Amino acid sequence: MNQFSRYYIVAAATLLFISPLRAQKKNFTIKEATLGMYTTLAPDRIKNASWQPGTDALWQVVKEGKKQVWKIADYSKAKPATYTINQGTYPFEVKSAPQLTWIDDNEAYFVNKSNVVTGVLIRDKWKWTHTAALPENAANITVDKSKNIAYTIDNNLWIQDNSINRNKVAVTRESDKNIICGQSVHRDEFGINGGIFFSPKGNYLAYYRMDQTMVNDYPIIRWGTVPAHADLIKYPMAGGTSHEVTLRVYNIATQRTVTLKTGTRDKDHYLTAVTWSPDELFIYIAILNRDQNHLWLNKYNATTGEKIATLFEETSTKYVHPTHPLTFVPGHDEEFIWQSERNGYNHLYHYTTDGKLIRQLTHGKWVVNDIEGIDAKNNKLIITTSKESPLEKHIYTVDIDNGKLTRIDNEPGLHSATCSPDGKYVLDVYSAYNTPRNTYVYATDGSLTQEVLKADNTLAGYNRPEIKHITLKAADGVTTLYGKLILPTNFDKNKKYPTIVYLYNGPNVQLLHNSFPASGNLWYEYMAQRGYVVFTMDGRGSWNRGLKFEQATFRHLGDVEIADQLKGVEYLKSLPYVDAGRMGVHGWSFGGFMTTSLMLKAPDVFKCAVAGGPVMDWSMYEVMYTERYMDTPNDNPKGYEKSNLLNKVKNLKGKLLLIHGTDDNVVVWQHSINFLRNCVSEGVQVDYFVYPGYEHNVRGKDRVHLMQKITDYFDLYLK
Repeated sequence: MNQFSRYYIVAAATLLFISPLRAQKKNFTIKEATLGMYTTLAPDRIKNASWQPGTDALWQVVKEGKKQVWKIADYSKAKPATYTINQGTYPFEVKSAPQLTWIDDNEAYFVNKSNVVTGVLIRDKWKWTHTAALPENAANITVDKSKNIAYTIDNNLWIQDNSINRNKVAVTRESDKNIICGQSVHRDEFGINGGIFFSPKGNYLAYYRMDQTMVNDYPIIRWGTVPAHADLIKYPMAGGTSHEVTLRVYNIATQRTVTLKTGTRDKDHYLTAVTWSPDELFIYIAILNRDQNHLWLNKYNATTGEKIATLFEETSTKYVHPTHPLTFVPGHDEEFIWQSERNGYNHLYHYTTDGKLIRQLTHGKWVVNDIEGIDAKNNKLIITTSKESPLEKHIYTVDIDNGKLTRIDNEPGLHSATCSPDGKYVLDVYSAYNTPRNTYVYATDGSLTQEVLKADNTLAGYNRPEIKHITLKAADGVTTLYGKLILPTNFDKNKKYPTIVYLYNGPNVQLLHNSFPASGNLWYEYMAQRGYVVFTMDGRGSWNRGLKFEQATFRHLGDVEIADQLKGVEYLKSLPYVDAGRMGVHGWSFGGFMTTSLMLKAPDVFKCAVAGGPVMDWSMYEVMYTERYMDTPNDNPKGYEKSNLLNKVKNLKGKLLLIHGTDDNVVVWQHSINFLRNCVSEGVQVDYFVYPGYEHNVRGKDRVHLMQKITDYFDLYLK
């Protein structure tokens, strides 16, 4: 064999060796597994989408060269016409085209830090006015369509009116820092996400006033200074004294304030679903008693504060859980839509303002997720529902006159809707197990279907695991549960693998959806690449399955949930490739409670566990959430005792790592500190890690550190 022959043989062999390596897919880094779906691996999306009122134009932000500009698609044409807009000159530096909130068909505003900027669109060019430079510590900035601006500074509420002089007025002057105005109340329960409510025409400003002077102080230690110092917050614990909330109405013209008479005898209740009547004469409030088993929908005179009437009441042997305001029917100021779970599933009810039920609009063993918009011309609502499957969300129109449902979208998956103001169009953004993100525009009358964006699969170059979607029976032997099994990459059915169960299984949360990625979490896939089986399942007590499913855990949190999760474990043990002697469990918050509960109540099942921000004693958790699901400690002492993990530490057999943020004001640090103290008293060894300066969750770049910590713990004890 000559020299050239030997060269070609070696070269060919080298190419055969190299080619598979080049084709080989890569594994995720821990950073990609933790943050990738929100950063470098996020599928393409429509940015800052908004519908321009009075037109058929959809606005979005796109990149042109080094600049970001608005791209407009006009759907009034048979074939949508696309063009860009001259951004005009901003009154100060703006790095990219901002998110617009429309005032009318040619006027909009945006908020940049503490600056409010209003613009008028004149012949495809913006003319911007620096409407307000608010104080740097302004918060809860709310701009009304009349261009009045409300905001809070510390615990007080201010307004800057739309007059020529832009007068700044202190709506409240509370000297006690524990009387808070214009902010969210009841610890953001009952669908509450703010405390400022402008009237429809901008003549009045309603706001929450929360008096929490009677609530116990709770110290949150701030470690960033030397010496450390304690911030005293108000934290109402289950069974303890809660705060008192009222709703006040400020007349912008007269600068007078009235308090709605929501209760002079019993102030220990909750106010939610705050809704103005279209004519600004009345305010509707859902009042829920402290026991959360009796609701009154009341109507109040907005100028005198007097109660006009109770329109209807809802009661339950367990709890009523209102989370949505009223939706008035356009053109019919005397009619509204109310969302209620009174028949076991969240559905829509059509009422008159004197409390007469016209009809129940939607029916069935499925949930209406929300009202997304209104097609006023055709008297239809645009809603999202779980009608097809609890794992999916789809967009429908519902005829207000007869309840007829018509599905708008066409594909399986998890859909979201952004509706044009007139309800003529819907921007549908959805994903499914193997669909990263698709975006369509639909005409709600079915006359148009237009693809806007089909995102590429950003995970195509990675070594991804096989995912099995499974159904199991709950511990009651009847209820169907949905689960997901992620197999190790390079799976060998003849091998035995360590297994991790990830769970939450608490109220108002659902882990499993038909959405991208199919695994549900790239960290699951990262662990599969490291040789783990990963399993997750929504047991009874979790969200989106109706009241019977959710209320199965009432008054005994941690019992039914554990029984269901152990059914999942039973399934795992039946698989020949799962090593039952090397099983771990992980969860955060309620999932942390569940993780710790499993280690103490089923101590022979899991070899190790990681519990983050765990509730250890429900009597130390906040009033609104805890009493809904557990009643008070006095009313349900056995339930609280059974769910209390502090008195069960001696049951621990496996390895347990507890993680807590030092500044946690949701599940306060004392939960895990008390657990550690009892471990010391009982001679039980436990591992512990804290995140200084973090509240209930570890977010941002430091979350990578957290997930590496968790990964290392499982590697240490399961491999």
